[in-house]
Amino acid sequence: MLKSELRKLYKQKRNNLTETEKEQLQKSIYQQIYELSIDTISNVHLFLSMRKFNEIDTLPIINFFREKGKRIIVSRCNFEDNTLSHFFFDEDTKLELNKFGVPEPVNAEEVTVKNIDLIFVPMLISDEEHYRVGYGKGFYDRFLSECREDTQTIGLNFFPPIKKIEDTHEFDVPLDFVIYPK
Repeated sequence: MLKSELRKLYKQKRNNLTETEKEQLQKSIYQQIYELSIDTISNVHLFLSMRKFNEIDTLPIINFFREKGKRIIVSRCNFEDNTLSHFFFDEDTKLELNKFGVPEPVNAEEVTVKNIDLIFVPMLISDEEHYRVGYGKGFYDRFLSECREDTQTIGLNFFPPIKKIEDTHEFDVPLDFVIYPK
């Protein structure tokens, strides 16, 4: 299927999940994250969940990494060029919703991409080659293309990968791994 078709289909599938189903699926995702080897990781980038889009709740993941002494990094969107700026997300960091309802830091220390060791990436669906379908603006592909070669990238999804996304292109960046409920 094409990205546009997959985007529509998986938005609907995600919206059809009940709260009970989401909680069960998230438990499996969290457990897999809690089992990751993170000894060499210092800085973890996470997306801040958008409730209105039924995204995976990242707060338990943020709390887990904080308890392990890791620094959390979140992003702010630049809609003029569809890029992301990255900031440390400390417990006292203030958040505001941008025009699309995405929570963003407003009083945080900026971080360069080269300081990020591990990135959790949002998605609607991925394929077996770890390419993903997001919301279609290319924010994460631009971001991931700037990272260090050894930066680990992990997609988080409620659904298992499909066989193949038909219209990937040269600017799409595959992830290292995708976590979904087992």
